[in-house]
Amino acid sequence: MTASEKFTLGLRSFATVITKGVFEITHSSFALIGLAVIFGIITLTARPELRQLGEVKLFSWLQTRQVVESGLESEPDAIDRATASNPKDLPKQQAAVAFWLSKKYRVAPEPVSALVAEAYKLSERTKLDPTLILAVMAIESGFNPFAQSPVGAQGLMQVMTHIHKDKYANFGGQLAAFDPLTNLQVGVKVLQECIKRAGSVEGGLRYYVGAANIEDDGGYAGKVIAEHARLQRVAQGRAVPIFRPQAAPAPAPINPEDRPEIVAALFNS
Repeated sequence: MTASEKFTLGLRSFATVITKGVFEITHSSFALIGLAVIFGIITLTARPELRQLGEVKLFSWLQTRQVVESGLESEPDAIDRATASNPKDLPKQQAAVAFWLSKKYRVAPEPVSALVAEAYKLSERTKLDPTLILAVMAIESGFNPFAQSPVGAQGLMQVMTHIHKDKYANFGGQLAAFDPLTNLQVGVKVLQECIKRAGSVEGGLRYYVGAANIEDDGGYAGKVIAEHARLQRVAQGRAVPIFRPQAAPAPAPINPEDRPEIVAALFNS
């Protein structure tokens, strides 16, 4: 056998060994991967804390991918902060009230449904008619949770936050005035105190609006009582036409020299 033939034979043998080695390594790698997967499943089953950690890591990775693809932060718990509920889940009476208010004040039925349900719950505790509570809310803010009057009344029930800041202490501070359910709870408490102080609903409404010592409350009590009556009929299942609230003309500025008793009453109420 010549040197050339020996070289060729050696080269073929080397190639055969390499090919066989690659096959065995690849085959072994797949086997190792399979074993690793099986071992991982057994480990995660035996160690729940590792499984939980793995789920957290995977969820975090998926969230990151979603942000990259959609450009929006993923926050699944955001729904817990929403003041909203499905009106179809309410009792028939409450659902009727919620849909009527939604149409009249042009607000979504879902947040109104949550407020209606809360008003009925507060009614059981305070012994105030829930439709009266909703009527005050409607006249005060038109269901705008961020409303603010020129004198500083804030939120759904237009509570004077700086005067009733002690009532917001249990809710974390005065900024809670802009949380709809918190404002509703505080407003109902203030309304309850006003009615108790006055001895009647109409007198309590005058106290609530700060007009207890003023002869003319600007028709406020009458508006609330009229809306209360309409809501009571709605709750009874009766058809009540919707009259959309009209913007009231701005009152003429008060001249202290002409009506000193009004200014004094505003500061003393």
